[in-house]
Amino acid sequence: MSFTTPVSNEPRIAALAAEWAPRLLSVLRIVAALLFLEHGTQKLFGFPPPAGGAGPAVFSLIWFAAVIEFVGSLLLLAGLFTRPVAFIMSGEMAFAYWMAHATRSPFPVLNGGDAAILYCFVFLYLAAAGGGAWSLDQNRRRNGAAGY
Repeated sequence: MSFTTPVSNEPRIAALAAEWAPRLLSVLRIVAALLFLEHGTQKLFGFPPPAGGAGPAVFSLIWFAAVIEFVGSLLLLAGLFTRPVAFIMSGEMAFAYWMAHATRSPFPVLNGGDAAILYCFVFLYLAAAGGGAWSLDQNRRRNGAAGY
């Protein structure tokens, strides 16, 4: 009677995951930044055109949120100062949820706040994990600069 040991792919999968995890972290950062950039450009520049008409008044709370969304998204897109920028953006989304969405209903699907919650936690993850392999932060670290 012969017993054969099944071939395990676990070491290969683990090696593949270790190789690609930093790259996919960068992909998450880039996609989230591009999507979030639209919110800032819509409020500040009217592009894409908002359904409600004109943008926020200068120096209003929504205007400051739009500046954070626009500038933060550009920095996040490049992967520059990823951790502090993502932390600020996470806080902005938590604040936006509790100020603009939670007052309408306790259920995110009903109050329109599910995207704010998702952005909040994606940005919080990026604040902890960093910008990934394809970021200016990573490039600065490789070149010996103090990184974030």
